[in-house]
Amino acid sequence: MLGFICALDVEVEGIKSLMDNKTEETFAKITYAKGEIFGQEVVCCECGIGKVNAAMSTQIMIDRYSPDVIINSGIAGSLSKDIRIGDIVISDDCVQHDMDGTEMGDLPGEICFNDEKRIDIPADKATSDKLQAACGVLNDTAVFRGRIASGDVFISMHEKRQRVADLFHALACEMEGGAVGTVCYRNGIPYAVLRCISDDFNENEFVDFMRFRRIAAEKSIKAITEFIKNC
Repeated sequence: MLGFICALDVEVEGIKSLMDNKTEETFAKITYAKGEIFGQEVVCCECGIGKVNAAMSTQIMIDRYSPDVIINSGIAGSLSKDIRIGDIVISDDCVQHDMDGTEMGDLPGEICFNDEKRIDIPADKATSDKLQAACGVLNDTAVFRGRIASGDVFISMHEKRQRVADLFHALACEMEGGAVGTVCYRNGIPYAVLRCISDDFNENEFVDFMRFRRIAAEKSIKAITEFIKNC
């Protein structure tokens, strides 16, 4: 079974519209749609914005549906002048850029589990490879592979984006992928993140995000559709 976790309804509705034999269940006020797409069993949900929502949705999905892989798809802000609106970024790994235990001696972004510490949460290479191949259906779209930085803050100012880019060597910033990845990592579930850039590296206002999010989300859905078709 393929699992998809998205922050916004525009992303989830695109996946649900492709489903046959669709059923829905709600847990912790999160609705999970399950069905078949191109003969593949698929489950998806709209988690809401932010890391707590994403983590909660991911653990419920794992516990209730036992997916073989989880994809977090959607939109993101660029952390590079070379990555522009409409481009795609696929995860090699994720970090949580707002984790800050430096006053206790931790490194920036270091996550303290009960049995280990680490900064990077590695994505499943085979899944990321398949997502990259699926993006071949997108015309005039540059595809980048690398690190995605997540945090509970919408970063619009160029100076703040530059800091995250320099500190973590990340290509894109958003608010859920690192949490999805962390929960998958601890549960031993392969995961990957696919994000379409909705706002570029220059200083952006929230209105820019709202303006471009539907266009970016539709491009993500097209790539996800191709991914499912070829799984």
